[in-house]
Amino acid sequence: MKTSALVLMILPAFSTMIFAAPLQDIPFKTADGKDASLKDYAGKVVLVVNVASKCGHTPQYAGLEELYKKYSPEGFVVLGFPCNDFGGQEPGTNEEIKEFCTSKFAVTFPIFDKVHVKGPGQAPFYAALSGPAAKFPGDTKWNFGKFLIGKDGEVLARFEPGVKPADPAVVAAVETALK
Repeated sequence: MKTSALVLMILPAFSTMIFAAPLQDIPFKTADGKDASLKDYAGKVVLVVNVASKCGHTPQYAGLEELYKKYSPEGFVVLGFPCNDFGGQEPGTNEEIKEFCTSKFAVTFPIFDKVHVKGPGQAPFYAALSGPAAKFPGDTKWNFGKFLIGKDGEVLARFEPGVKPADPAVVAAVETALK
């Protein structure tokens, strides 16, 4: 009886891992409330970043914009996901966040709906990026954590918050993914 009970407890989690939706199919919302997914960026190299406007890493917005402008003609895009999970450093509304990004850092890359990147309310997209079955599992540690996703939708690299967008490792990973 103990074995069958154990199987019944494990089976749902195991089947979720096997039949989980591809990363490209997981929906999320734009800052304007429209439906989106990685399918909208098919064939592009994508850098997913959880962002915040009142963080010590906030100046990375400028580096992210530079990276985006330099490589977007080659098929690269940065996707910013505001997050208030770390020290309440993103308290604004989507409209306030977009205004801050454009007025303070001239951001032109897409900014999405504020999400939870960890914890019980974790967005499904971030659960797929950092959950136990992810290529680079583990909770996002702070604002400005980065995931690089290849043209085929596979996660290629993960960079911790302190790694700046102009870091040679980030630039090299982006350039390799674009080839």
